Amino acid sequence: MAGLLAIRIWVVEPAVVDSDSMEPTLNPGSLVFVFKAAPQLSGIHPGDVVVFQSPEDNSTVIKRVVAMGNQTVEVRDAVLFVDGVAPDEPFVDYKSIDGTHFSLRHVPPGEVFVMGDNRERSIDSRDFGTLPLSSLQGLVLGAGR
Repeated sequence: MAGLLAIRIWVVEPAVVDSDSMEPTLNPGSLVFVFKAAPQLSGIHPGDVVVFQSPEDNSTVIKRVVAMGNQTVEVRDAVLFVDGVAPDEPFVDYKSIDGTHFSLRHVPPGEVFVMGDNRERSIDSRDFGTLPLSSLQGLVLGAGR
């Protein structure tokens, strides 16, 4: 029993998705598993889906890392550009966000820029800014890049 408790505290913890900001990748009510040791063991990479405390209200939030420190981010007519290149994002519904823009921003070293896959409904780094890597609590397993 102590081993299971230790695994949950330090390694993997279940979480329930409570918003639609990551649809269609993660639906509200879905159970996900958070690999809590990932930031320290394997690092965080663009495309990873991560968990952190919201800088706005301290709630637990799940978003996708779209850019790392020393990269630039902007949204032109709904399309994300990282360092001037549009990454492949088949999960984004561009028709629902057509015409949206976000001016060019530099991600400071040691920080990440996160966005929800449901760009129309997501409150993310476009609203609250970049996040320190140290604030990431884990990687959502199985959410894929």
